[in-house]
Formats: sequence, structure tokens, C-alpha cells
Amino acid sequence: MALLRRLEWRVRHAVETVLSGEYRSAFRGRGMEFDQVVKYEFGDDVRDIDWNVTARLGDPYRKKFIEEREVSLLIVFEDSPSLQFGSAALSKREALLELAGLVMLLGAVNRDRVGFVHATPAGNLFRQPVRGRGPILHAAATLLGQPAPELSTFSTLPSTVSNIPWRLLYRAMPKHTILVWLGDFPARPAPDGWAMLQRRYNTMGFRVDDPWERALPAGETFAAYDPLAGRLVTLDGSAAQQAAHAQWRATREAAWAALFPDRRSRLVVTTQEDRFDALVKFFRARMAAATR
Repeated sequence: MALLRRLEWRVRHAVETVLSGEYRSAFRGRGMEFDQVVKYEFGDDVRDIDWNVTARLGDPYRKKFIEEREVSLLIVFEDSPSLQFGSAALSKREALLELAGLVMLLGAVNRDRVGFVHATPAGNLFRQPVRGRGPILHAAATLLGQPAPELSTFSTLPSTVSNIPWRLLYRAMPKHTILVWLGDFPARPAPDGWAMLQRRYNTMGFRVDDPWERALPAGETFAAYDPLAGRLVTLDGSAAQQAAHAQWRATREAAWAALFPDRRSRLVVTTQEDRFDALVKFFRARMAAATR
């Protein structure tokens, strides 16, 4: 909770200055289901003006969409053992949890309904979306306080895939929910029904990489702990290891792009980057695309 309160002022400042009111079009998108026609007010998006009604009544009117009345934001945190890797002081899991907390705070500041799923190979915890600063802060603190999967337990299992209840989420969440999936995203097939989920929801994927995943250190031999194998492995920077690493990266990136074909719907940062600055850049890029 203390960490969330320290982050909250940065989020609130960004929404009021850098992101401003354009957060709604960048994060929530446009083209939701039509609700009603309302009188145009200064600051409303001119693209939503209903010119037929405006001409008939003599005053400007605009279309109002369901997304403006209420929006649900769902954080899906896929907590896999591989997230516990870290070549420096910060693990991928710690950085990704901070990113999840920032997104939940964005929802709180913008008066959205915010919920989460914490999924591990052993099971999952689902919290229905809540509204209001206090309940959302409590939900975010609950997510950030979830224990990591036990490495000694899962290293002996044939699969370490987290148990995400996609079928439940498809039935439980309303149409046009903003679904932000955070995880390690290894190369694997898309979940069953993923195409239908993407049509029903506004989906985004957030990932945190360790610097060693971008490039193996060259010219040195050292041991590193593999959380999936549950043992130390030796990295010597050999040509064979470099080639295997490059192949692994290419396969992983191809699967990542297949899950989220729109480049603007996926965010990748490293443990050394400022997560909040990366999030602001992500939404500003979406804003720029939305205004074109």
C-alpha cells in the first residue's frame, strides 16, 4: 500500500497534464456501442458531433457511447516461475507487478471499474472489478501482495503454464472490457478462444524483459540460476549459445506479435527502464494514432 501511494501522485499528475483528457480515447478507444445523443459541450470530441441532429435542432449535439458511461478494466497477471529471473537487483516479476499497479491506479484516477486475475500454475485468484479510489487501492495491494509460485514445487512439473480462467472471464466481464494481460509470454499457441476475446474486449499485452534476454553478456563465463529448471546453468558466451539465444528470441517475438498483431497494443520494457515513463509513452503513442 505504501508503494502504491508513492506511485499514485505520479499517475494523477500525468493524467492531469501529459495524458490529460485524451486518456479516454487512447485507453478506452472509440467506436463503442451507441448510447444516446447529448448536447455538445466545449472540450468534447468534434468527431462525435451528430450533424443531422445538429442541423435539425440548430444547436450542436454529439453521439454518446456506452464506453463513456462505465468502463471495466481487468488486469490479468500471469505469474509464472520464469518471472523470478533477474540479472540485477530487480526481478522481472517485481517490475511487472509495479507496472500492473500503475495501470490499476490509472483506472482509479479515471473513475473506471478495476479488477484483476492472479494466475499461477497451481490456480488463480479472481477479483471482480470495483469502483472508487479506496477499493481499487485495496485490490491493487492484494495483487501486489500475492506470493510468487514456489520454484521448488514447479521445477519438477512437466508444465509451468499459469491457470488463466479465460472461459470464466469471457462470461463474467461485460463487452468492451479493457483487458491488460501481463506476463512473460513464452513462445506457445494462443489460448483457446483468444480471437473471440479480442473481438469482445479491448486487449493489450505488457511484458518486462531482463537485459540478458535482449543480449547475452559476451566474453565471459559465469553461472546463472534458471527458475524453470531449478538449477544453476553455465553461460560461456559461445557461438552456439549466442545462436540458440537468437533463435529463442526470434521465436518468442513471433509468438508475441501473433498474440497482439497491432503494435500499439503491446508494450515491452526492461527491468532497467522506468516503468511509468514507458507507460506514458505507450499511451501517448496510442493517442497520436487515435487522432490521425
